[in-house]
Amino acid sequence: MNRTDRLYAIVEDLRAVAPRLRTARELAGRYEVSARTIERDISALQQAGVPIYADVGRRGGYALEKTMSLPPLNFTPAEAVAIAVALERSQGAPFDRAGRSALGKILAVMPERKASAARDLAARVRVMEAADVPRAQEIPAVIGQAIEAGRVLRMTYRDRAGECTEREVEPSALLVGVHGWYLVAWCRLRHDSRCFRLDRVGDVAITDIQVSTRAAQEIDVPDCTMRTVSL
Repeated sequence: MNRTDRLYAIVEDLRAVAPRLRTARELAGRYEVSARTIERDISALQQAGVPIYADVGRRGGYALEKTMSLPPLNFTPAEAVAIAVALERSQGAPFDRAGRSALGKILAVMPERKASAARDLAARVRVMEAADVPRAQEIPAVIGQAIEAGRVLRMTYRDRAGECTEREVEPSALLVGVHGWYLVAWCRLRHDSRCFRLDRVGDVAITDIQVSTRAAQEIDVPDCTMRTVSL
């Protein structure tokens, strides 16, 4: 985990357990760094304006200000387990890490009786996977960030013939289908709208270039109905 990801994870960790404390040693063990590194990370977050306070003493630690934490949530054990099952079925998907962060927050603020019941129910749910199917590769979060920010992505891409090219693309949407996740984007190399399989994307980086007003064309997949995700 790089430092930027670790800083974000520390804030989410403290948010999930607030108003309880986390010690530097606990955080160091969780992120496999030294306690001194955690202390520097906390200091950097405080200087950036994150409301983290330290409680000194033998039982001391770090906590996030109460206003930054969630109030108790009235989720049922079945609702929490439903989210956990959905996450198990979407490992490696673009929102996998965000989903697990959300589930951690939910469990942290559920009443302990319901959270315990959710854990007991989850222990009786099994997810079956074929032994010869490799674990899904985690999709870089930068792809979703580029769509949100309207920025061009620079990436390497391996096509179905195995040829690898370097491209700049203007991302417009993510598409999930029976064969996995795709990026819908305008390809500046091919001067056309393309649907890129995310498991074929290699090195990828977000640029400072804004996407053009040209929208990527809708992708038409035979024998499939396409719909948006609703909240």
